[in-house]
Order: sequence, then structure tokens, then C-alpha cells
Amino acid sequence: MTLVKLDFSKGLLPAIIVDNQSQEVLMLAYMDETAFNKTVETKETWFYSRSRNEYWNKGATSGNKQIVKSIKYDCDGDTLLIKVAPLGPACHTGERTCFFQSVELEGGEESEAPGENQTIYSDLMEEIQDRKSTPIEGSYTNYLFTKGIDKIAKKLIEEAGEVIIAAKNNDKEELVNETSDLLYHCLVLLAEQGVALEDVEAELRKRSSKKGNAKKERPDIQKW
Repeated sequence: MTLVKLDFSKGLLPAIIVDNQSQEVLMLAYMDETAFNKTVETKETWFYSRSRNEYWNKGATSGNKQIVKSIKYDCDGDTLLIKVAPLGPACHTGERTCFFQSVELEGGEESEAPGENQTIYSDLMEEIQDRKSTPIEGSYTNYLFTKGIDKIAKKLIEEAGEVIIAAKNNDKEELVNETSDLLYHCLVLLAEQGVALEDVEAELRKRSSKKGNAKKERPDIQKW
């Protein structure tokens, strides 16, 4: 089988950027050979701006860098598929992906189910945020929001203790249940404080992508 090489003869190649974990398409940009080589060398995405006629390193200004995990190209060697660990939103609007708008097709069905690319944490956080903005009578989540930070923090401490007890009792079923309660209350606390789940995910990805200099940059963070 003959291997196809990248074809930069026309100058720019479209680069499709995909989240390495969720497989969600984040953005489309363009690379010439120089931008491609910079991407390979630094393991961060570099593109060529057709409007500004200059190279740009994604996240150099905003901090929303993209750590390259893999690079593939198509059968003609003229399109790139790059999987990354995003350290923040891909879109300049603040949205996680540039592809957040839909075209409604009359009589058509959506190509993917709502939340297909989301984790259960994202789904649960959306539900919690919905309870915060649209309270429902009898909702335990709304009860926590009404009681405020002290009550939520107290429940968080209680659930953490119950997770430890379940682990020490070697009760796996109880450990699953108590851990679920703990994670739920963590999300409620984030929502109460106005912290987006995406911010926590970005921090986790940032820590995960750190190399041997983790202790030098942040002594409190160990390399995972």
C-alpha cells in the first residue's frame, strides 16, 4: 500500500479540531506547512489566519490552549484531523465548540440526540442550573439553593464522610451510592457559587497535560 503524504502544494490545509475525550468537533481552521510543523513541534495547535495573514497559536492570548494528542490526515493528504485536550472553550464567543448553532430542517430529524456528546456530569449540571433558574416546588436541589452555602457545604462534608465509611466497610454498592451523592452535592456547590463545570474540566485537563515541571509551576499540584 502506498502511503499518502501531506499535500501543501495549494498552501493551506483545513484542520478539523476534535476533543480527544468527548469526540466533539471543536473548530475548523487552516494550516500551511509552517503552522503544521509548529503544531508538531510544540504539541499545541498553530494555524494560519487568512484574514490577518499571520500565524496564531490557539490560546496564546486567552489561555484556552489545545494540547495535541493525535494527528491524522485523509486519503488525499489534503485535510487534517487533530485530536486535542482543550484547556478552555474553542470558540471566541466563549462557547465550548464553534459549532453550537443549528439549521432546522423541515420534517427532518436531528442527526444526533440531545446531549449525545455530553457526559452524565454535564447533563446533571444542566438540570441543576435549570432548577436554579426555574425553581420547582418540592425539589431537593431548590431546597439546597434556598438554604444557601452553609447547608450545601454541610451536606458536602456529610457525604464525604459517608464515602469514607463505605470504603472502610468494603461495601462497593454503598460506595457507589455515596460517591454519587457526593458528586451531586459538589455540582450543586459549583452552581451556587456560579462556577461552570467547564472551568473545572479545563483545570483537570491542564493538570493532566502537565509534564515534569508540574511542581515547579504549582508546588501544590502533583503530576498525575
